[in-house]
Amino acid sequence: MQTWRRTLESLCLSFGAILVGLLLFGLFCALAGANPFEVYGLIWKAAFGSSSTFQNTLIRASPLMLSALCTALPARLGLVIIGNEGALVMGGLAAISIGLIIGTALPPILVQIAMAVAGLVAGGLWIGAAGALRHYRAVNETISSLLLNYIAIALLNHLVGGPMRDPSSLNKPSTFPLAEVNMLGNIPGTRVHWGLVYGLVACLITYFLMQRTTFGFAARTAGGNVRAARIAGLPVGKLTVMICFLAGSCAGLAGMVEVAAVQGAANESLNVGYGYGGILVAFAARHNPLAAVLISLLVGGILASGGILQRSLNLPDATVLVFQGLVFLVVLYSDSLYGKIPFFKEKPIITTSASPPASPGEEPVMTA
Repeated sequence: MQTWRRTLESLCLSFGAILVGLLLFGLFCALAGANPFEVYGLIWKAAFGSSSTFQNTLIRASPLMLSALCTALPARLGLVIIGNEGALVMGGLAAISIGLIIGTALPPILVQIAMAVAGLVAGGLWIGAAGALRHYRAVNETISSLLLNYIAIALLNHLVGGPMRDPSSLNKPSTFPLAEVNMLGNIPGTRVHWGLVYGLVACLITYFLMQRTTFGFAARTAGGNVRAARIAGLPVGKLTVMICFLAGSCAGLAGMVEVAAVQGAANESLNVGYGYGGILVAFAARHNPLAAVLISLLVGGILASGGILQRSLNLPDATVLVFQGLVFLVVLYSDSLYGKIPFFKEKPIITTSASPPASPGEEPVMTA
C-alpha cells in the first residue's frame, strides 16, 4: 500500500488551499487599498515575529485544536457536524456553574477537574443529541447542529443577562467571577495557559483512538459503508452517538478553558468564534487530529493579527474573518481534486501468480 502518496496528497492539497486563500486575501486587501505584501508582513510579525507574539498565537490556537475535533471526529463516520460554537458555549456555561457552586470549598485542583468534567459532559450531550437525532430520527446532523448553536448562544445571553448576572458587570454583562485560586495557571516561564496542553493531549489521544484501536476501525468502517457495517454486525447507532458525544466533549473542554484560563467568567466573549474557526481547521486538516495542531497554529496566528492590521493599515478588525472565509471556500473546492492528480494516484502492484511454470515459448501469467 503506497499510503505515503495519500498522505502527501492530503498535505499538498491542504497547504495549497491555504496558499491560494492567502493569494485571494491579498487581492482583497489590494482592492481595499492596502499593500498585500505589507499585509503579509504584518500578519507574520503579529503571529510569529517574536516570542511574545508567538505566545499570543498559542493562546488562540488551543481552543481551535479542541474545537476542530468536534468536526473532525464525526467526519470519520461521514457526518458533517458544525455545532462547535454551541458545544463550546455550553461547556463554558457548565464549567462556570460548577466553579461558582463549589467555590473554595475544595482544593483548586479538584475544582478544576470538576469544571473540566462539567464542560466535557455538557458539550458531549449537546453534540450527542445531534448524533442521536441523525440516527434515530434521520434528522440532518448539519442542520440540527447548526441550529443548536443558536439555541446555546440564546441560552448564554439569557443566563448571563439574567439569573447568573453579576450586578457589578454594567457595560458587559457577565456571571460572577471565578475564584482566583481556581483559575488555570500559565505554563511556567510563559504567558500561555495550560489549555494548550489540553489541546495537544486531546489531539494525540483522539488520533490514537481513531487510527490505532478497534473502536476507530469500526467508526471508519461505518463511515465508509454504513450498509456493510450493519451487515458485519457493527452497532452503527451506538457508534454515531458515542463519536458525537466525544466530539462535543472536546469543544466543551474548549469552553471550560476559555472560562477558567482566559475570561474568568462567562460572558459574550464565549461566543467569540473559536467554534466556527474550528470548522475551518478541521476541513483544512482533512479531519486529521495531528494535522489540526499545525493548522490551528496558522489560523491562531491569523486571528492574532487582526488588531495590528486595524492599527497599521486602517483595515477593519474583521478582515481576518474574510481570510477564514476565503480559505474555507478554497478548501471545499480542493476536496474535488482529491484522488484526481496523476502524480498522487497509487500505481497497481503487479505480482506473479503461483501458477505452474510456463512451457517453452509461453509467457508467464501475470495478475494485478
